[in-house]
Amino acid sequence: MTEAETRKPQSDEARGGYDPEITSEFAIPRGLAAPKGVTESETTSEFAVPTGLDVPQAPAPEPEGSAFSTPRTYSAHNAPPAFTPPGGIPAVSLTKDLPWQDRMRTMLRMPVAERPAPEQAVKAEEGGPAVPRVLDLTLRIGELLLAGGEGAEDVEAAMFAVCRSYGLDRCEPNVTFTLLSISYQPSLVDDPVTASRTVRRRGTDYTRLSAVYRLVADLSDAETAISLEDAYGRLAEIRRNRHPYPTWVLTSASGLLAGAASVLVGGDLVVFVAAMLGAMLGDRLAWLCAGRGLPEFYQFTVAAMPPAAIGIALTLADVDVKASAVITGGLFALLPGRALVAGVQDGLTGFYITASARLLEVMYFFVGIVAGVLVMLYVGVQLGAHLNPDEALSTGSRPLWLIGASMLLSLTFAVLLQQERSTVLAVTLNGGVAWCVYGAMATTGELSPVASTAVAAGLVGLFGQLLARYRFASALPYTTAAIGPLLPGSATYFGLLSIAQNEVDEGLVSLSKAAALAMAIAIGVNLGSEISRMFLRVGSAGKRRAAKRTRGF
Repeated sequence: MTEAETRKPQSDEARGGYDPEITSEFAIPRGLAAPKGVTESETTSEFAVPTGLDVPQAPAPEPEGSAFSTPRTYSAHNAPPAFTPPGGIPAVSLTKDLPWQDRMRTMLRMPVAERPAPEQAVKAEEGGPAVPRVLDLTLRIGELLLAGGEGAEDVEAAMFAVCRSYGLDRCEPNVTFTLLSISYQPSLVDDPVTASRTVRRRGTDYTRLSAVYRLVADLSDAETAISLEDAYGRLAEIRRNRHPYPTWVLTSASGLLAGAASVLVGGDLVVFVAAMLGAMLGDRLAWLCAGRGLPEFYQFTVAAMPPAAIGIALTLADVDVKASAVITGGLFALLPGRALVAGVQDGLTGFYITASARLLEVMYFFVGIVAGVLVMLYVGVQLGAHLNPDEALSTGSRPLWLIGASMLLSLTFAVLLQQERSTVLAVTLNGGVAWCVYGAMATTGELSPVASTAVAAGLVGLFGQLLARYRFASALPYTTAAIGPLLPGSATYFGLLSIAQNEVDEGLVSLSKAAALAMAIAIGVNLGSEISRMFLRVGSAGKRRAAKRTRGF
């Protein structure tokens, strides 16, 4: 017997006589049945799911849909009973033959989930253009429109039209006075893409404005395939185009405008020439200040001084002339009627931030004009000039002369706005009609000047909207210059003169009248445009939904 065989029985006895097959303390004791199908090699982690616990199955991924798809939790069996109004569900009419302004404005006033999906038409590019480039083109077009004086709602409609023409329907443009932004979200689960652009320079050029409108109209046309590169090329060409009128024509138009305005308040040929010279001199001084980089406030202040100085000089020289008519004519060429109408329009359409900024700009310009005229009036009063506020109130019975002067004023105003030559005749006739209505109500009918101004401005807005719809263009070239004869130049001058003569109460009353006339012009123009959209079948996209910003909930 070997030594190993001798030690083995002793080792077994030392373990207490256990079965020699049991070799580990982790072995299962006798009498305890081991679970079937379970071995030690199957247990691999403490995170394993215990036996008897059901593992929840992940729901199958849903196909990516849109805002119009049925919600996942919706069940047709448990749905409440459907209700249809007695008059039926109103349908949104968006005929392709209608102006894009109405179609885009109607969709902008809808919630995103209720907007009709656009037709998937790729603009001559395989797979569609890149989203950032489309947004950049949209912002550049909106910048030109806003810098040209277009209303905030119309700028948003144009931006939405450009995005929609390239298939970006889930976009939200936002317009303020100096900042444009647009956000596009491909779907409810994707991150939005946002871009913005700052408007730093503003200029009045309605020819460029009309060209931008034609570009947007071509992009909105489903039958016109304009690629993104072609659109960028046309936009660059619009930016490079020079103004349609040279500088000497603009200066001459400024003088003729002041001369025509002086005739409207009772001036004669001498007054016409004096007002024209004063306005031309003020225009040249304003251009000089602009070239030196002075803000517009000081440009208006300097431009208002020469007409007032010439009127006071004629009074001191004992020339038999109405000096107040000379000064009033010079004011007509400076009053910011365009910015006033745009500001009130933005306020009436719910863009209160932009409206506040525009009206604040108008106030600064007006304060600059007041400062320039008051300085000269104070100098004239100290030198002994006798200025009578009542001498310019009597216009006399010269209806043909007044109508001719009002049309000349509208024509020169259109030239100053850099309008296309094809629109000058229409806006001139529109201004003549407005003055005829005002004269018939205020002079012949002896009605309130504020009410007469509002009615005349309403007709300007109505006719301007008709002409714009006929040519599928912006309404600004047909309305802004036509309100020139209605601007409150005489009331402004009389208020300033009373303040210069230490009659502050009468001056504030006259300035309040001027403010009321200005508001009547702006509200009348906007009301005329809205009436045309409400009741005209041609070029109307049905009933527009009102903005929901001011309903209180």
